[in-house]
Amino acid sequence: MSAPSSADPEMSFKAATPAAQWLIKRNILGKGKNEPGLRGEKMDIRTLLRNFHLEKIRLGPRWAKVEINFKDDDQNAAWELYVEMLTRIVTQPLPSEVGDEKTALDSVYSLFPTTREVLRHRGRQTIQFSKVAIPVLNQVVRPFTAKWHGESLRGAFDDPAKRKEFREELEALQKDLGNYNRMLAKIAGVEDLTDLEKEREEG
Repeated sequence: MSAPSSADPEMSFKAATPAAQWLIKRNILGKGKNEPGLRGEKMDIRTLLRNFHLEKIRLGPRWAKVEINFKDDDQNAAWELYVEMLTRIVTQPLPSEVGDEKTALDSVYSLFPTTREVLRHRGRQTIQFSKVAIPVLNQVVRPFTAKWHGESLRGAFDDPAKRKEFREELEALQKDLGNYNRMLAKIAGVEDLTDLEKEREEG
């Protein structure tokens, strides 16, 4: 018996896994794979950050009004980082009954080498993307990792109160990074799956 043809949507749906069926349903409801991106759309950095609730990032007067115009290489860089973040604790919940704080901290810190590698790999053609990625690292991620790296060296994760404080601050950071990931999806021109697991639980 031959495999279901992609031209037969009903057969393809029945043959899909439950997770794939869920995605297919979302596509049927109008949430297709490709979304309108920001390539070729000019806007200043301040407006872009405000659109994704990242107003906390401060830029100098000259840079705040600089227009950015994302190109294909910027889209590809955004896609690479978007996929990396989707699979890390930086955007996924850390349940109170499971998980390891030091591992979670390492996952957050890994955004630095991961972002640097994406920018290095894509080269100078991603200068527009770097105008967003670098401030996020320096102003959103770095204060958290700097504080908790020092705390972890002092044995904070052996203290239940400190672990609770870490998880509360991690949750706040995840909200910012979730917004950042939504921005990455928009730049890349793909469907935003940042809340995929949450939506599946609620669906």
